[in-house]
Amino acid sequence: MADAITEEKVIDLTSPEYYINRELSHLQFNIRVLEQALDERHPLLDRLFFLCIFSKNLDEFYEVRVANLTQQLAYAREQAGADGMHPQQVLSAIHTLCSATVERQYHILNDTLLPALKAENIHFLRRADLTDAQRDWVRAYFEEAVQPLISPIGLDPSHPFPRLVNKSLNFIVALEGKDAFGRQTGMAIIPAPRSLPRIVRIPDELCGSGDNFIFLSSMIHEYADDLFPGMTVKGCYQFRVTRNADLELDHDDTADLASVLEDELHSRNFGEEMRLEVADNCPEDLANFLLHQFSLEQNDLYRVNGPVNLGRMMEVIGQINRPDLQYTPFTPGLPKHIKFNKSIFESIRDKDVLLLHPFESFTPVVDLLREAAKDPNVRAIKQTLYRTGAKSEIVNALVDAARNGKEVTVVIELRARFDEEENLYLANRLQEAGAVVVYGVVGYKTHAKMMLIVRKEGDKYKRYIHLGTGNYHAGNARAYTDYSFMTCDDSIGEDVHKVFQQLTGMGEALRIKKLFHAPFTLHKKLIEMIDRERGHAEAGKPALIRLKANGLTEPKVIRALYKASQAGVQIELIIRGMCCLRPGVEGVSDNIRVRSVVGRFLEHTRVYYFLNNGKDEIYAASADLMERNLLNRVETAFPIENNKLKERMKTELEAYILDNCQAWDLQQDGTYVRAQPAEGEEPVLAQNILLETLASAS
Repeated sequence: MADAITEEKVIDLTSPEYYINRELSHLQFNIRVLEQALDERHPLLDRLFFLCIFSKNLDEFYEVRVANLTQQLAYAREQAGADGMHPQQVLSAIHTLCSATVERQYHILNDTLLPALKAENIHFLRRADLTDAQRDWVRAYFEEAVQPLISPIGLDPSHPFPRLVNKSLNFIVALEGKDAFGRQTGMAIIPAPRSLPRIVRIPDELCGSGDNFIFLSSMIHEYADDLFPGMTVKGCYQFRVTRNADLELDHDDTADLASVLEDELHSRNFGEEMRLEVADNCPEDLANFLLHQFSLEQNDLYRVNGPVNLGRMMEVIGQINRPDLQYTPFTPGLPKHIKFNKSIFESIRDKDVLLLHPFESFTPVVDLLREAAKDPNVRAIKQTLYRTGAKSEIVNALVDAARNGKEVTVVIELRARFDEEENLYLANRLQEAGAVVVYGVVGYKTHAKMMLIVRKEGDKYKRYIHLGTGNYHAGNARAYTDYSFMTCDDSIGEDVHKVFQQLTGMGEALRIKKLFHAPFTLHKKLIEMIDRERGHAEAGKPALIRLKANGLTEPKVIRALYKASQAGVQIELIIRGMCCLRPGVEGVSDNIRVRSVVGRFLEHTRVYYFLNNGKDEIYAASADLMERNLLNRVETAFPIENNKLKERMKTELEAYILDNCQAWDLQQDGTYVRAQPAEGEEPVLAQNILLETLASAS
């Protein structure tokens, strides 16, 4: 009798069942942000901040991601991702998830945060709560500051429905009676003045104590009758429309990117409508009227129990002087050899510098550029800028360097979404100072974070390099976690020089020794390193991969990770936001664990770690593990070769692996479960550990 032949099940790793939809995964990240508003480990005003951030994130999600899906349908360009979901299916799932989450958001505001704020003597007053003195002040404010700026629009054949600005606050008003011309339209629109704050502080002398605010929308509701003399306001309801705000440029037809971008920026306020938010008490007929005017469906309507733009509540946090309700400020740390050296160049020559912001200071990065701007031995400076900030110390130093006769070349990415206008301003400022400004490569966003300084030392030129995982933005460096690496390693200096040559000049891709750079080698090298780790596992050797990034969506990288898992490689992924990999699937991803850490600071570091049979390798990078970063952007990944710095980074990664308070573990179905300390286990918060070990040394 012939032996029975057992056939192994062949697993098709391209099958949609092994992939999570990127848009739904993106929403799951926003849900984790919203959950921070309920986490009592955060101070109260920071919990309000998380609620506001959720609103802003959701706005951008509709302005960009939902807009992209809608356009795919409109122009018959439907593209299913690796998960196989059709855009129409994704939009339907988005609506279901967003409807429930937005309703939860307003419950958190009304049932948790506002009562907690009230208990701390911070009040958002309703019209019925006002005292006579407060009511008199509100009326005076309305008459003096609000009414002169309002232009109510009655709707009739000569006054068609106005074109309303993206995310602006507006009111639809039901009217009764005739106006001075005998018109009886029954309806009007009140656009709220965009120049006014959405929340107004009532003078302290009119209040018993504490902090007291009133919403602009409450004022307009209260005095809407004054805007329509002789008529009766039967109802006044706030609403807001969110539009497509993603700029589209025809690269084949673009002779001057800056001028084309300037023309397109204005259109962002009037793109196609994506979502309508209305007050939950708005009558059905008025809501349907608005839907019709915006060519939207019922699925695009969100009824909300509160202000239609909760993101604007962030304005009040800076007006409340309650240090006890916010995180205690800290002083970022500084490595000792930087602290005591007179020159930053001297510090870098002593040894490579690694900084982890915000736990460690961003100041050395700024100081490096400031010193270079003044140093007579510095001949040239080259820099990439993606998001920098309008009042940037980095740009100030570059301007000074250009005026001091240095050869300054700046690669500014004009298409950094929602920072385009600011970057145009910075480009003009740098050019006026004498810097050479280029806009990178058409079709490929320049997302790499690089600074190169050429200094004459003796009879030779020496290159000093800064490479980072985050932007040259001092504000971000206080709120985002990012690595900064400074070195004068000759090979890395030569590599960075070649990348700048490719950005500013033309020619074939140059051979680079130590850096991996997209769109040329980074994607290929990542897969090679994953496959190498798989080979070690197949040979019976210990094998470990740890990757930290903001997103993991690129299918070939995911498939390589699946194959490595099947071979027995232990894979630990710390992915803050979107993750399309499905962990814990039997026979596919049994050895893969995915977690997201959401805490006081926004996790932004990108780190790739490979055990490599005991000869471990670790890279920091500007690139997430996404198609756009690995294939369609200019990115860099740079090695950390100093053993002491490598051990330090491994320890810092380990903190995120061990976090049992602010980490969320991805489940097979795409949802996340928050990690909790086991019984008797000590709480571990990665960000707190880093604060204690790095900032406390300052």
